[in-house]
Amino acid sequence: MREMKDSGISWVGEIPKEWSVWRNKYIFKITKDIVLPSKSYQLLSLTTTGIKEKDENDNGGKVPENYDGYQIVKENDLVMCLFDLDCSAVFSGLSPYNGMISPAYKVLKVKKRIANEQYYRYWFNYVGSKRFYKQYSKSLRFTLNADEFNRLFSLLPPLDEQQRIAEFLDRECGKIDGLKADIQAQIDTLEQYKRSVITEAVTHGLNPSAPMKDSGIPWVGQFPTHWTKKKGKYILRYMSKPVKQDDGVITCFRDGEVTLRSNRREDGFTMADKEIGYQGVDVGDLVVHGMDGFAGAIGISDSRGKASPVLNVLNTKQNKKYIMYYLRSMAYGDVFTALSTGIRVRSCDLRWNKLAELLYPLPPIDEQNNIVNYIDEQIARTNEIIADKKSQIETLDGYKKSLIYEYVTGKKEVG
Repeated sequence: MREMKDSGISWVGEIPKEWSVWRNKYIFKITKDIVLPSKSYQLLSLTTTGIKEKDENDNGGKVPENYDGYQIVKENDLVMCLFDLDCSAVFSGLSPYNGMISPAYKVLKVKKRIANEQYYRYWFNYVGSKRFYKQYSKSLRFTLNADEFNRLFSLLPPLDEQQRIAEFLDRECGKIDGLKADIQAQIDTLEQYKRSVITEAVTHGLNPSAPMKDSGIPWVGQFPTHWTKKKGKYILRYMSKPVKQDDGVITCFRDGEVTLRSNRREDGFTMADKEIGYQGVDVGDLVVHGMDGFAGAIGISDSRGKASPVLNVLNTKQNKKYIMYYLRSMAYGDVFTALSTGIRVRSCDLRWNKLAELLYPLPPIDEQNNIVNYIDEQIARTNEIIADKKSQIETLDGYKKSLIYEYVTGKKEVG
């Protein structure tokens, strides 16, 4: 049993007697090397899984007009996000690449004489996982400047032990990450299965022996001979309901949930100064997002509230969930994207005039009901399996965090 001593850091507790506690300024050097206009650099991004290369031509995420002020990052530099310490999804990462990164971050080099960058990758993983640095910030945005960061303390095990700890955690965390990747692949397969169940049922029905005919709808192909088809304007009604004084804001999310924004989250949304054109939404209304419907933002509202005019609020004498599932199947098959003439990135125009002209396959209403019941049952059963697998991932995440904590703080020793 190792002899221990108090670290003096409340969120660390005891550490091995031979370990030291030093201020960050003696372990790390904050660099500020600015990119040169005459040279080209690989664009890098700090993500929840570390430093990643980013394609400058990729339309996903924010890309600046120019890279003036961007910082040079070299392989094995640490990158820190020292702002929004109360809520930021990212905190630190060790770069495996040479490149450039946003000037908003701090770029650190370890002092090789005393420090191993791989050990400190795990150290800051622990610090960030519990948001320990938040308590040291005095600013409204929970930010630490360079001087404040330099005054904070970090553990300093002997250099050879730092390396042993890093190698051990690389090995053990690699095993955990491999298990998580396998489980996530299973979840992805189950999510794809749900989509295939929906698409097959709403376009071909539940009887595989039913005689078929050409539907006349390119993305459907053949459907049962007793089915018909109609344009949306003949089966759907565009609603425009008045807003009530106490209505909360309804949002249609890309996973198909239509609910009060407050039921999910309030952050990350742009609040309208004036709610021009807002409309009432009732429980049970069919809602199609005019810009994000292509990505699955199509559902039945579970709440009363008000919504932006970008949402299409619809009614029908058909089974609403059947229509919902059919429209989602189009989203899953990228049909909306293929039909789109819009120029907005990762979006397409799904306003009422487009929905009204679409062709919808129509089984008899009792068959629609059976199809919906079947899909609901299959999705519920599959969601139970997915929830169990997500729980397995959460357990592995918890184990990984505890493993990192125990070894980077010396509670356990690498044999």
